[in-house]
Amino acid sequence: MRDRIPVRLPVQANTLEDLRSGDMVSLTGRIYGARDAAHKRLVEAIDAGQQLPIDLNNQTIYYVGPAPARAGHVIGPAGPTTSGRMDVYTVPLLQLGVKVLIGKGYRAREVKEALLEHRSVYLAAVGGAAALLARHITASKVIAYEDLGPEAIHELMIADFPCIVVHDIYGGDAYTRQD
Repeated sequence: MRDRIPVRLPVQANTLEDLRSGDMVSLTGRIYGARDAAHKRLVEAIDAGQQLPIDLNNQTIYYVGPAPARAGHVIGPAGPTTSGRMDVYTVPLLQLGVKVLIGKGYRAREVKEALLEHRSVYLAAVGGAAALLARHITASKVIAYEDLGPEAIHELMIADFPCIVVHDIYGGDAYTRQD
């Protein structure tokens, strides 16, 4: 296994070419945090032909609904939510250029096929480590759907955020690898 690979965000396509399932990465840059309700609104807007509140091209979405920040902290605990709950909304977002998805758990076959088709990757963040992961978030602000509370879309700045490549652009799957 290789050392943790540094990845700058928003990601450049050639960066994804170097990643393989099972690689450990360290993410730095801007990502968008969103959960079920925000994904539902995004897809409803896409289906209605409306302009989205964010440009998704080459972006990273982290499946997270952060807890409120304590005094002196940028954000509260911010661990990944179960990715499978977003599967129904994922393909339209990949079609609009999302390149990196971060969550935990398995993905549906349709999502894995769409990741391959759109040359995007799925990364796993460690579940159960929400307070630790929050330490890698250096800034947070709600940028869309504020009425959804923790499920609103958050713009997050991250530094050395640890993840594992689960699905790479070549169809590799860390959950089924046998080496």
